[in-house]
Amino acid sequence: MTNGSIRFEVVDRAAMRAVAAAAGISLGAVAPAGPLAAQTDYYNTDSARPVRIEDAYPVERYAFELQIAPFRLERSDDGEYTWEFEPELAYGILPRTNVEIGFPIAVTDGEGEEQTTGLGGVDLSLFHNLNVETGSLPAFGIAADVLLPVGGSAPGRAYPSVKAIATRTFSFVRTHLNAAYTFGSTPDEGEPLGEVSRWMAGVAIDKTFPLQAALLIGDVFVEQPLDEGENPTWTVEAGTRYQLDPFFALDAGVGRRLTGEHQGWFITFGAARAFAIRSLFPVGRQ
Repeated sequence: MTNGSIRFEVVDRAAMRAVAAAAGISLGAVAPAGPLAAQTDYYNTDSARPVRIEDAYPVERYAFELQIAPFRLERSDDGEYTWEFEPELAYGILPRTNVEIGFPIAVTDGEGEEQTTGLGGVDLSLFHNLNVETGSLPAFGIAADVLLPVGGSAPGRAYPSVKAIATRTFSFVRTHLNAAYTFGSTPDEGEPLGEVSRWMAGVAIDKTFPLQAALLIGDVFVEQPLDEGENPTWTVEAGTRYQLDPFFALDAGVGRRLTGEHQGWFITFGAARAFAIRSLFPVGRQ
């Protein structure tokens, strides 16, 4: 950090090659995703887009969703700045099922400390929606995720995790419940971990405005750091998603980590592009 400003200098070339490869997919022979799926993308909340708690619905089958410019800027109460950028690509590989790959890149800059920059791992995930919501039953989803030890700022080992998700729609709002658990041994002292925690549980409430193609959402969640010696951390967030056009959705959020060793404020912003590749559709499908 220099004169109160934040410097961004990516030195992990492997990270940037991976990001460029993911982004390049959207520039090839692609077609827009189905009109209905694309126009309601604002309605589907992904983890950290704009808040941590997500809904129980996946990317539509045969559709891609590219998180083009997702970033998060956090300032801890002790003056440390962390800038995170995590491009992601999701694909609806099966009915009610999507796979996803992400490349978290982080820049940390504290007062009087050397700036660190690098790829924080490769994040692979599988998401499956178990059922359609009915009058008596919420929609349920399950997810499996693994953070691979790839990059200069990644953990020293792989960390797999599982998550259970429920979404319930009421007259004016939707509610979402998430619970997650991460497997793996306690990290070594000073080992970078990003957003990895031992367990997490939270609830979110959102309100949609269909005529404006917008959504407002707020959540609260608690998580236990992988270091069992640390106390659980509480975080509150609020954000919005907006459908810019039939194929682009924007999101923005703000949050506060209320307890724990790294209390502070953060803001997020992201843009998602929905598209499809014609050659991946079954023969005869329009």
